[in-house]
Amino acid sequence: MLIARLIADMDGVETRLDAAMEACAAADMPVAMAGMLDFCGDVLQLSLPQGDHAALTATLIEHFGECDLLVADHEIEVPRLFVSDMDSTMIGQECIDELADFAGIKDRVAAITERAMQGELDFESALRERVGLLEGLEEGAIDRCLGERIRPVAGARTLVATLRNRGCRTVLVTGGFHHFADPVADQLGFERVVGNRLAVTGGALTGLLAGPVSDASTKLATLQEERARLGEGARVLATGDGANDIPMMAAADYGVAYRAKPKAREAANGRIAGESLTSILKLLGIPESEWTDEVANA
Repeated sequence: MLIARLIADMDGVETRLDAAMEACAAADMPVAMAGMLDFCGDVLQLSLPQGDHAALTATLIEHFGECDLLVADHEIEVPRLFVSDMDSTMIGQECIDELADFAGIKDRVAAITERAMQGELDFESALRERVGLLEGLEEGAIDRCLGERIRPVAGARTLVATLRNRGCRTVLVTGGFHHFADPVADQLGFERVVGNRLAVTGGALTGLLAGPVSDASTKLATLQEERARLGEGARVLATGDGANDIPMMAAADYGVAYRAKPKAREAANGRIAGESLTSILKLLGIPESEWTDEVANA
């Protein structure tokens, strides 16, 4: 069984749907039912008794173009746990790149960041190399960077608040730094934060990390730990954009790649091509009338 939901451009949708259904049938993935969700009017849902996630995704992208979509092997429901990456997922920036700009070395650091996100470099080595380049930078630059550069992506707080009001636990887990992640989590409404810590001495960065490295394995372990607390059957949503997010997205019921690098996008069973994270709420079947920016009783 496969359930696919996508946010479709209504222009010519019937023609494209017919062509997609024909392609699915030719690939031995017959579509049993297709139609727009009553409570999310621009979401198209297809139900298939059998099929392959990757093949179905490729077929839908071929006929509908790059769009927001989610494919699951069960009836899609609101998750009880949401675990998300931070940089370029919940916020629109890579914090270490922006911080490096204050040290005058953004180009050098950003080049390493890009290769690590593409999966071309070992994450821990790349992280330690970049942090080492920041040695001597005043700690106060972090507050300036937060205030001047760091901004949530569209729909981030609405996604977190709406899920929390539905009883979903929310966790921000990042390969970035608590100096940034803690205030971002407060702003967006996350209940727990996991990340790296920058070592500081005498008001300046030492170029080292304090404590263990938060990496892809940490993200996966955090998801598994939180899921175990909720008990069997708890659906999990995970969002990310880079190679470091692949293990946790693959382990989630709904692994959604947000404007992601190719390897991360291919590993996920959901993807957001547009700018707003509220597309995830639509794909989960939560009507816009129930969205909110405020957490009840928070």
